[in-house]
Amino acid sequence: MTQSRVAKQIGFLTAADALKGVTRANVLMDGSRHENTAEHSWHLALWAMVMADQAPGIDLHRAISMALLHDLVEVDAGDHPIHLPQNAADIATKEMAAADRLYALLPDDQGPAFRTLWEDFEAGNSPEAQFIRMLDMTQPSFQELCNPGLTPTDRDICRAIMTTGRAAALSDLWPPVYRHLMGLLDQTPVMLPAPLKARVRFLAEADRLKTTLRATRLCDNSRPENSGEHSWHIALYALTLAEHAALPIQIDRVLQMLLIHDIVEIDAGDVPIHSAAARDEATQARIEQAAADRIFGLLPADQCAPFRTLWDEFEAAQTPDAIFAKSIDRVQPLINNLETGGTSWRDYNVTRAQVETRVGVKVQRGAPAVWATVSPWIDAWFSANT
Repeated sequence: MTQSRVAKQIGFLTAADALKGVTRANVLMDGSRHENTAEHSWHLALWAMVMADQAPGIDLHRAISMALLHDLVEVDAGDHPIHLPQNAADIATKEMAAADRLYALLPDDQGPAFRTLWEDFEAGNSPEAQFIRMLDMTQPSFQELCNPGLTPTDRDICRAIMTTGRAAALSDLWPPVYRHLMGLLDQTPVMLPAPLKARVRFLAEADRLKTTLRATRLCDNSRPENSGEHSWHIALYALTLAEHAALPIQIDRVLQMLLIHDIVEIDAGDVPIHSAAARDEATQARIEQAAADRIFGLLPADQCAPFRTLWDEFEAAQTPDAIFAKSIDRVQPLINNLETGGTSWRDYNVTRAQVETRVGVKVQRGAPAVWATVSPWIDAWFSANT
């Protein structure tokens, strides 16, 4: 019974992988390409984590969970740029159909709970929904207005969005941020007050994680995954599979841990677990520690220390929360490998025994029921391909 439940949950998470292929209208901060909805969802959840004091009294875990799920329906319904004419009724119909399909993939007691978070975001009535909707106006505005390649046409579109469109609400909801964004738009800088300035600087730096490529490929095998969208996906994995943790965990801490667990890869890059470089753990640890010093050091002091401590806890993998987080960080690439015909295993000539020692040990330690479910799938792949 447990294994069939895990299998359903993994089926949902595999379907969610398609969100990485949904392209949005706004670009990354460096202007190199358009953002996709999965990495946007990760960044939005990170914004919620960093800016939590802007909404005192909210349930931050609920808000972060909502950010992870808020655009999942775009897997089927697609993204609808707010500066273009849209048929709202048609979009609503498509999104309801998408919700019907996607959340039905989950066990009967879990699908409705996840769907309720999405419906709450859409309605915008709860404090958590209002907070995430405010950030959902802010994050893409910063990205677009910081793009060094912003054209006059792009600037006109941004002005319409900021003055008469959806983001105009920021003038009342978050005045200092609105004034700063308008300063970027008008090319007349308006400084953010402390500590907002430091937080925004950290969040802008975090945008670079979306260009850090991994060995793991998307489930459709179309391209390599990046570390931003990977961080979204494993946070969703943890939210979905939390009930299978070997020890009691605080899922809110696990989600926050996973949102920042790979942020050091902005400087350190990704090291594939099956590569030769992965064996030089001491060198990689020094590089990642220096990256953590720099990147978390961008935050105000009262946030730098707890964020860094959470990252250190993940790396040490000694607490129940970190043990489970590490297990989830091993499961998601494994599933993507199976979906793509064992791409990484083929590339690195990986044996079944190596999968067991490099992946299985950690998954069993943190989520034994998950390993019991996926282990036969791995056996079947190696039986057919070696």
